[in-house]
Amino acid sequence: MQLSIEEELKKDAILSAVSDRYSRTILEATMSKPKTALEISEEYKIPISTVYRRLQDLYDTKLLGISGSISDEGKKFFMYKSKVKGISTSFDGCAISVSITVN
Repeated sequence: MQLSIEEELKKDAILSAVSDRYSRTILEATMSKPKTALEISEEYKIPISTVYRRLQDLYDTKLLGISGSISDEGKKFFMYKSKVKGISTSFDGCAISVSITVN
């Protein structure tokens, strides 16, 4: 399913998120299966503090979903999964169009 984004502030937030290398890496890493922040940090060599900041940004722009769980040891942890498979943009000289392919 493809969604067209109309709200200018949301367009700006999405464009800002995908212009960041770490945010793109996180979206790609979580596209096929959910991962924890630590898994993302270790697999892609991104500092954990950067991972948490980008996860929050992506969640705020509704590009990322969060689910919680409790381990066998009773520790709570969160899993992150991309809500998008693709983002398309175009510029016609006076307006930007942004479309999202839902994951």
